[in-house]
Amino acid sequence: QIINKLREAEVLLSQGATLAVIWKKIGVSDCTYYRWRKEYGEMRVDQTHRLKELEQENSRLKRLVAALSLFQIYLIY
Repeated sequence: QIINKLREAEVLLSQGATLAVIWKKIGVSDCTYYRWRKEYGEMRVDQTHRLKELEQENSRLKRLVAALSLFQIYLIY
């Protein structure tokens, strides 16, 4: 969704729309728009899906490490 909104913004920019009009059209604030451009501006849709998958896997692995650490502490005492 973010990538699609950024692409829509690019099209509107190329048609001469102002940033204020673009932000209103895609339904985001200026801060959100610039944050999205910084994070996702050069990414393709498949790359953003992969990034999302990796972030979810990273989160899952962090929880697993925390659980295993607690289990190890339990075994020691």
